[in-house]
Amino acid sequence: MTVAIVGFGRFGRALGSLLDAAGIGYRAVDPTADIPEPHRAGSLQGLLTGAEQVVVAVPVPRMKSVLEELSPHLKPEQLVLDVGSVKVKPVQAMSEVLGTRVPWVGTHPLFGPLSLAMAERPLRVVICPNPLHPEAARQARAFFERLGCEIIEQTPEGHDRVMAHTHALTFFVAKGMVDAGSGVDVPFAPASFKALSRTIDIVRSDAGHLFTAIQHENPFAHEARRHLLQALGTIHQELETIPPEAATSDTPRMELPALETGLPELKETREHIDQLDRELVELLARRAELARRAIRAKAEAGQPVPDPAREDEVIATRRTWATELGLDPDGVESIFRAVLRFSRRAQHSQG
Repeated sequence: MTVAIVGFGRFGRALGSLLDAAGIGYRAVDPTADIPEPHRAGSLQGLLTGAEQVVVAVPVPRMKSVLEELSPHLKPEQLVLDVGSVKVKPVQAMSEVLGTRVPWVGTHPLFGPLSLAMAERPLRVVICPNPLHPEAARQARAFFERLGCEIIEQTPEGHDRVMAHTHALTFFVAKGMVDAGSGVDVPFAPASFKALSRTIDIVRSDAGHLFTAIQHENPFAHEARRHLLQALGTIHQELETIPPEAATSDTPRMELPALETGLPELKETREHIDQLDRELVELLARRAELARRAIRAKAEAGQPVPDPAREDEVIATRRTWATELGLDPDGVESIFRAVLRFSRRAQHSQG
């Protein structure tokens, strides 16, 4: 299989790394990006020659014009995929430009360069089946599954409605916090802020066109933002009615959605442990992927795989962390020696 990537920005480059890891050849074209020589195409015709999949990884507002430029060079045996974070408008553009002549399908990889760099798993992709080309979704599924992705099928409208109330609102709130200076260079922060702080970092690092596309190209984002602002305004007004002293039983209380109550303490604790253990297993999966990535980098650089000095440094650092948190450093060392053995097995099993 050979893949043609149109647009080698942050996601196009990240997709290239996934293709490399899967042993799939690719070529890319982007007049503004630095594309590695082995993968650089000199023209659209050179890009598309022999390519089975054509991935259009350009900002959503440019989608139609890029498709119009590609269209004369595309062949009916090729499959065109978009990877935009909204789906209604890209699907409409592909329908208008490519129609029934060239197979196409709208897709949205629910991961980005940061999640790939952190080896987060699972990698999920939304695919919007195309009634004009019934086989296109099956081919797209096979392509992404070869990259190790899980597939979710959804209509373009269904996708954008979900994204409006999740992706768009998350970025909207995070952008507001960025502009308000929240969480910038603070000496400490509560645990409840950690997940949100990562989203803030993503908003800071992402290109401006991504935020704009999420908010303006999604036809349902405006309604979602309006409902959120109304809800926040109501909460704000309720808070304003509570007097500053607010300590008596007569003080009006805000009604929050009821959480499940009555769980025995032991059962509740065990549920928290199960949830935490699940997170630990997911972290081990990410660590294993990073270990495999490290062994590939060593092989390319001609460096020996065993690195006793690095392992000694890892153990010493983890013992220090354990001491700082009031844990038994010997116990933590035993855990991390087991983790290192696990990582070595993971390296050899897929190295």
